[in-house]
This record gives sequence, C-alpha cells and structure tokens, in this order.
Amino acid sequence: MGGLIKNIFSKKNKQKVDIQEEKNNNLLQDNDWIEDDFEEGQLSVDVYETPKEIIVKSTIAGVKPEDIDISINDDMITIRGHRHIEEKINEDDYLYQECYWGTFSRSIILPTEVKSDKIDASLENGVLTVILPKAKPKKEINIKVKER
Repeated sequence: MGGLIKNIFSKKNKQKVDIQEEKNNNLLQDNDWIEDDFEEGQLSVDVYETPKEIIVKSTIAGVKPEDIDISINDDMITIRGHRHIEEKINEDDYLYQECYWGTFSRSIILPTEVKSDKIDASLENGVLTVILPKAKPKKEINIKVKER
C-alpha cells in the first residue's frame, strides 16, 4: 500500500509520506506480536444439510486432531487449527511455496439451531467432518393453491 501512496502524491508530498511510512514501520516493529496473530489462513469448507443434520467438511491434511479446536457460539461454528512444518527450509531454496503452514480458522453462520451436546467431529484421510444435528428439524409443508 505504501508504494501506491508514493506514486499518487507529488514529489513535494512524497517526503511526508516516507516519514509517515517510517513511523508506521517502527510501530509495527514494536508490536511484532500483533502481526503474528493476524497472519491466519482461511480454511476452505463444504457445508450442506440433510433434513436432520448440517454437515461441514474440510480438507486439512497434515493436521493432527489435537491441533484442531472446534467451538459453537450461538448460531456460529468456528474451526481453528495449526499446521506445523516438520523441517526448516531456507527461503532461498524454495522453487515453489504454495502450501500454507501455520494457524488457520473459519467461522460459519449456521442456518438453524443445532444440538451442541450431540455434535460429532472426525478426521479421516485428511478430511475433517463435523456433523451437527439440527435442534428442530424443518417439516416440509405442502400448500395447495386454489383457483378463484
């Protein structure tokens, strides 16, 4: 973003921008712990429903069950986890680096109430499946249309 600002402002104002960027960089260096908390990957999910359940599936290969945290808060489910890299590789040695390593999370608003005490979560072959039983199954009602 800083580079974009520099290109928009005139040379006279550029000096002010550089000074402000330096202040921002110093602020970020003093608060490096903040940056760590905000660098989080977003988990990809499939969510579908049956008449009795809501099912959440996600591919999270390389994550151990003890590194996954699932929580329910009102009408939202949050899945958090951490994918650990097993070996230290020098940045210069990478030819491609597309895999995400580190913390990830995803919050999903649920379309209906669920029985939180009956939720089941399992991890098989790198696929997380969370089954959320619906608290009040929707009943399908057919309405006949009358001609007048």
